[in-house]
Amino acid sequence: MKIAVAGASGNAGSRIAAELARRGHAVTAIARHPEKIASEPNVTAKQGDVMDQDGLAALWAGHDVAISSVHFLASDPAKLIGAAKRSKVGRYLVVGGAGSLEVAPGVRLVTTPGFPAQYKAEAEKGAAFLDLLRREKELNWTFLSPSALFAPGERTGKFRLGTDQLLTAEYGKSWISFEDFAVALADEIERPAHIRRRFTVGY
Repeated sequence: MKIAVAGASGNAGSRIAAELARRGHAVTAIARHPEKIASEPNVTAKQGDVMDQDGLAALWAGHDVAISSVHFLASDPAKLIGAAKRSKVGRYLVVGGAGSLEVAPGVRLVTTPGFPAQYKAEAEKGAAFLDLLRREKELNWTFLSPSALFAPGERTGKFRLGTDQLLTAEYGKSWISFEDFAVALADEIERPAHIRRRFTVGY
């Protein structure tokens, strides 16, 4: 498949681009500073700005799948959704956040007393992004939320999937590596199971 990744120089985006490339997909890796994108087979680096809706739509056009892996506070969900629709890509996937996941029925993680203050604004905007997608009638979207701790680690290929509830391991930790998150996202692209839905991945 031809797959475009916006935010391909970031922690998650770089792993996603690499995972898709190793599976033989033709990856267009988009970043404001394309020189930061690792040079590897099946990856073509392109300069792009996620705040430029028309420019992003042009970069995404002609691809089977578009992925946005960008900080919510550094982007505009309406522009990203608009670019995806205008580009006419077959699928649009979003690297989501954990803040919108539920820790109890109807209770999102971001609203809990212990949620770190420094991440609250980012998490709230991510939750608003998901709410916007859920009202979308045209776009073929998928929103993948990581677990609470999203960090560098190993590519094990062993993890659990969930829907709207935060996944927690037996020892109480909620986490997923960037590498295994990329595996879960690539699996979803190759074997669609969450069309117009959010899902989550964790250990």
